[in-house]
Amino acid sequence: MTAGQPFVLGLTGSIGMGKSTVAGMLRALDVPVFDADAAVHQLQGPGGVLLAPIEAEFPGSTGPQGVERVKLGAMVFGNPAALARLEAIVHPAVHRMRADFVREYAQAPLLVFDIPLLFEKGRDPRIDAVAVVSAPAETQRARVLARPGMTEEKFERILGLQVPDAQKRQLGDYVIDTGLSLADTRAQVEALVRRLRG
Repeated sequence: MTAGQPFVLGLTGSIGMGKSTVAGMLRALDVPVFDADAAVHQLQGPGGVLLAPIEAEFPGSTGPQGVERVKLGAMVFGNPAALARLEAIVHPAVHRMRADFVREYAQAPLLVFDIPLLFEKGRDPRIDAVAVVSAPAETQRARVLARPGMTEEKFERILGLQVPDAQKRQLGDYVIDTGLSLADTRAQVEALVRRLRG
């Protein structure tokens, strides 16, 4: 962070840890949050600017509702070269959206980049500190397996692609524990915002 620029907090956490809930609490405190996943959905949704380049690279992967995730997933899953080609289309567009977001909120004291795979994909040099959202493993498992269409096998596969929670807690600058009540989590978020704005 340089003088006159917002403090940028990276927000991350493994599946089922409550990151979306924490991001909502930050927004409720008037902290601008850039959601990388939401940006991708917008870019790949109906009328999204990435539909044409994705269709050109992966014919048959898009339709009237945007990218057909199951079809595209089948084309890139387990194929590192295809995944790299997809990321070469998606990542620059997300970076442009994030740059626009930073310009829009240049006067804010604190910005948050909500990045699910922050450690897996490499930490952005613009991030000043990282908050890891975490909960006990049994809480995480119960939350994830309650999701529609989720299976033990799918859950284990997702976990295998993510940096383990214990490692994330070590790599992060702050840990927000969501294994407690919502009120406790909100108190942690409020205290962190006060500290970083101050």
